[in-house]
Amino acid sequence: MLHRTGNRRKHITKNLKVPVPTNGEHLNVTEASAGNPNTSAEKENNGEGTNLFMNLDGTVINGTGATFGEWMTKRAKFVPLRLDAQERNLMRLLEAALNVSEYTDKIDIITYSNKGKRIVTQIRDLCAIISGLLASGDYKIGAQHFARQSVKENEEFFQRVFEVGRRFKIMNPEKMRSTYGKLMYLLMDSVIPEVEEALGFSCVIPIKTVYSFLKERESVDLLHDDNIALATREVSTEFKTRAQINAEVQRKRGTVEMLCQKYANERISAEDIERCLASLSDNHAYLKANRDPCDKMLKYLSKYFNQSKSENGYSLAIMAGRHGHRLTHSHSTQYAYVHQSFSLWREIVHEMFMLWSLADEDLICTNPYRLTNTGQGLQRIQTCPNISKAMHKILNRAQNKCGSWVGSSVVHLGDRNVPNAFMFIDKYNQVSRILTPIVNVLDKLDLLQEDPEIAKYIEEEYGGVDRCRKDILREY
Repeated sequence: MLHRTGNRRKHITKNLKVPVPTNGEHLNVTEASAGNPNTSAEKENNGEGTNLFMNLDGTVINGTGATFGEWMTKRAKFVPLRLDAQERNLMRLLEAALNVSEYTDKIDIITYSNKGKRIVTQIRDLCAIISGLLASGDYKIGAQHFARQSVKENEEFFQRVFEVGRRFKIMNPEKMRSTYGKLMYLLMDSVIPEVEEALGFSCVIPIKTVYSFLKERESVDLLHDDNIALATREVSTEFKTRAQINAEVQRKRGTVEMLCQKYANERISAEDIERCLASLSDNHAYLKANRDPCDKMLKYLSKYFNQSKSENGYSLAIMAGRHGHRLTHSHSTQYAYVHQSFSLWREIVHEMFMLWSLADEDLICTNPYRLTNTGQGLQRIQTCPNISKAMHKILNRAQNKCGSWVGSSVVHLGDRNVPNAFMFIDKYNQVSRILTPIVNVLDKLDLLQEDPEIAKYIEEEYGGVDRCRKDILREY
């Protein structure tokens, strides 16, 4: 998490505006979003650099200097592959085993017993639970595993089970709320050299992504097909009739079928291609559900508030010690502070799949951790080199967009504030949970006007829908 530290009362605004080169050397990071379906296609030239904007029924692709295929290829390297039917069965086995496991309760404690032996014992116990559940669900498959006396001989099976759990969590952040941390801490311990030697096998393999799946089958050309934008876009229902929505769904479905027929061969089946396209579409759906609330809050902020002057009764100024505030900001300073926070959250959520992949690498690398009481219980403090490098790039991008920055820009990772990469991911997964209910209320206020009695109440109590919306925004 990014923390504002230092002398808070003396926060100043620093101008970060830099001239943009016109020789085409400066490249902006390419983005894809579910934008306004009424936005027209644009093409802008700045010197030798070219900005290409494509709008396909609500899918907006902004590329600078690179083709859409190159952008999609880069994105696909961090998009997990959707689980198939067999993998979903393994996922249920893993989650059931983690629910009854007491791994962290027995490992992350202060005791004089040998920690390495406790780790090996707990990992073997979890593997035994998984094997038992497998046998109870399918006796034939379970018997095959039980016939092998050593856990080491089932290495590939357990590696696959643990990989499925990590992949499932990235695609479904709202799932495994109480078991994912237990899984990652177990895998973090399993890569300790002496633990891995005692186990006799490695529990960790790379997460299966869309790109790695296609590359293994020599089908990466699929990502460079122009029709993939239409096949993976998120169909937005906003401001559309049922007929329009059905037409877009049918068009998307037809494009998916066409791509499946075009690229299916002896190396990759049509079902596998459809699964890859569905995985990329899941990524766009994630962005719409988690990143778009940040964009909407930025729009509401600029629409209802003016940075240079405050409206009577709607000042954003805050004072330390009042209403739980810890800072003292004028209206203009707080406006900039809120704007930069939403902008930073937006950039982080936009790159969340990439950040999650990097966090996975940081957690299961061989970098040691230390168990420390941070004031919030015993936490595993571990360095996060990959996340730190990516976060500094994202922070720099947000600063360039904002033009100025209020307060500190220190990124805290691997310390008492943010002990490890798991805590970083968990904190920023809360962004959409905080903003989505607020955005939903703000968006639905206009619908209340359809009820005469409620419309009358809003008019008498707040002075209209816009005033009601501003009251909500001011309190937030």
